[in-house]
Amino acid sequence: MDEDIRKAALDYHRLPRPGKLAIEPTKRMASQRDLALAYSPGVAAACTEIVADPDNAYLYTARGNLVAVISNGTAVLGLGNIGPLASKPVMEGKAVLFKKFAGIDVFDIEVDALDPDRFVEVVAALEPTFGAINLEDIKAPECFDIEARLRARMSIPVFHDDQHGTAITVDAAVRNGLMLQGKQLSEVKLVTSGAGAAAMACVDLLVEMGVRAENVTLTDIKGVVHADREGLEPRMLRYARQTDARGLGDVLDGADVFLGLSAPRVLKSEWLGKFAPNPMILALANPEPEILPEAVRAVRPDAIVATGRSDYPNQVNNVLCFPFIFRGALDCGATTINAAMQLAAVEAIAELARAEASEVVAAAYGGSAPVFGPEYIIPKPFDPRLILQIAPAVARAAMASGVARRPIADFDAYQRELERFVFRSGQLMRPVFAAAQAAPQRIAYAEGEDERVLRAVQTLVDDGIAHPVLIGRRAVIAARVAEMGLRMDLNETVQVLDPSTDTEIFAPLMEAYQHLVGRKGVPPDSAGRRVLTRPTVAAAMLLHAGIVDAAICGGAGDWWRHMQYVMPVIPRRAGVSRIYALSCLILQNGALFVCDTHMNSDPTAEQITEMTLLAAEEVRRFGIVPKAALLSHSSFGASNSPSARRMRTALAMIRAKAPDLEIDGEMHADAALSEVIRDRAVPDSRLKGTANLLIMPSLDAANIAFNMLKAAADGLPVGPLLLGMSKPIHVVVQSVTARGIVNVSAVATLEAQARRG
Repeated sequence: MDEDIRKAALDYHRLPRPGKLAIEPTKRMASQRDLALAYSPGVAAACTEIVADPDNAYLYTARGNLVAVISNGTAVLGLGNIGPLASKPVMEGKAVLFKKFAGIDVFDIEVDALDPDRFVEVVAALEPTFGAINLEDIKAPECFDIEARLRARMSIPVFHDDQHGTAITVDAAVRNGLMLQGKQLSEVKLVTSGAGAAAMACVDLLVEMGVRAENVTLTDIKGVVHADREGLEPRMLRYARQTDARGLGDVLDGADVFLGLSAPRVLKSEWLGKFAPNPMILALANPEPEILPEAVRAVRPDAIVATGRSDYPNQVNNVLCFPFIFRGALDCGATTINAAMQLAAVEAIAELARAEASEVVAAAYGGSAPVFGPEYIIPKPFDPRLILQIAPAVARAAMASGVARRPIADFDAYQRELERFVFRSGQLMRPVFAAAQAAPQRIAYAEGEDERVLRAVQTLVDDGIAHPVLIGRRAVIAARVAEMGLRMDLNETVQVLDPSTDTEIFAPLMEAYQHLVGRKGVPPDSAGRRVLTRPTVAAAMLLHAGIVDAAICGGAGDWWRHMQYVMPVIPRRAGVSRIYALSCLILQNGALFVCDTHMNSDPTAEQITEMTLLAAEEVRRFGIVPKAALLSHSSFGASNSPSARRMRTALAMIRAKAPDLEIDGEMHADAALSEVIRDRAVPDSRLKGTANLLIMPSLDAANIAFNMLKAAADGLPVGPLLLGMSKPIHVVVQSVTARGIVNVSAVATLEAQARRG
């Protein structure tokens, strides 16, 4: 890695507190009674229930949602045997993926035990603590023996992800690739480069799926795995055949599938002609694959290529499966993760790539979802449907194969429960970022000298989300970039526009602004000065003139003052009567959108209807199905106050205009967030599960509720996002962080993409 990435990675791990994990309580501890229930004497009640029935541990403790990620540090990434202590950042990282993608809690455990016997004893003794074990970064061949022995001894799932997670993802890609190439598993010839833990697991599972063992040829660093070779591991013997071939290039004739899990550049371009027609080439070495996709395309345009990298199509990444396999296994109380469950995961992933994308999924991909084909044989790691597809498939397979101790009775309810894991924390923005990266847009930043903006712009440039245009004094911006140690190129990747010196750009904008505001009480000389001295006006005019595609303003001074500068320049969208503000909070349990937090003090029923439809449209941009609740002090007709009547009137109007929108009201906030409470109030609510879009009766209610939740629940805010504007422009609040600016920028990029069609 280069020095910039190294430094950034060290800062990421060190600041604002060391590491990537923390432990937080799930119960309140606010009174003496709470203490008595949590510990002595109340805790004894839970203990005696577990003595009576050990399965009660899943009712009264966190065991059913707790996984151990365990390593002895003998095969860490590409770093080799670096030891257990040095492996801890990797194990913490794995724990974060479990939590972010599937809501699973993890203790990372680094064991100082090179001896397999000792390692097995340590791990087996931990069984009472955990619901499942994820073995990680243990070198072959010891990993095979360790996993087999632990599976035999323990009555909870033991899963070596380096083997099986990789195998499931690879085999899903192979399944779909061969389908596109018109080939059957039972007929293909498979050649590997690599015969370690991951490669052997991939091959074994492919054979389980239908590949014939006699059609498999293994190669590794020593060459071809043949019958006369000494010292072969037991798992290799199944594939060792009598042959005179000794090198990779000698065994590629007629190969249909190349599976590379080895080292860079081992597959030579001159060998590509040896493959059968329409081959599959999986070059999965990281960071540099066995052969680059462009080298394959130059010689074999008929090939389907997959790599482990995110910058090429068909990224094979085991994060596609392991969080969701464990989710399904834990939720049905599986005693193991068997072959049936692994095959179910393979089929679920493969089917997801073939499934026609819904409107919501298309929104998650920036309005243009990938279509099953040679450059899309496997889902993207951020596909919001992964958990909804894989976890139920794994749970069903566990139940069908007899290893589920707590079978799931209602899979529709289970599906709704899983939805809460889909858009939590970074998950909400991940598909938005990916869609923005597909077509970055020019975004003007009014406060180009602000340090938060500069840090955000560095992230946007690094991630390829936008083409930033900074408004400000060029010398000041250059000095601050240098002081902050940022790497942006102010002549290439980032454009700086200085109103005081770039007269060729801003002089025409001054004249245009005078025409826009000349009859709105702004004298011509004042209009000219505003373009030069009010960065928000300058940014809005750049957007008005089409010099940029979107604009981000605010962050300093009064929010409403910025809006007053914006509105004469960027009008409302045609057919929209008002502008509204939608704010989002990313909470531990998912995303919550609140409207209208900034613009309209006392909206009418017609305006509530309009804002709800606009807000639902924006929520879909995040790839989320909106579930809207019209909030009030009244719940389902309990009050006849003017505000309650407005919400009831709005509900009828919304249902008439958007009959497919999942919405109900008027209701209390707790009823919106709890289906149990809602069902007590009315038996026939069209709203199912938890609402994710809260429509408030007034600006006061919306703003107070939003800021209260933000502080009390430590929510990460996104927005406010302006609804109803004719062009993508947003005004951020004074408390915005650099990350908040990044988030709003990504949304603005998607809006600009949509305008361009």
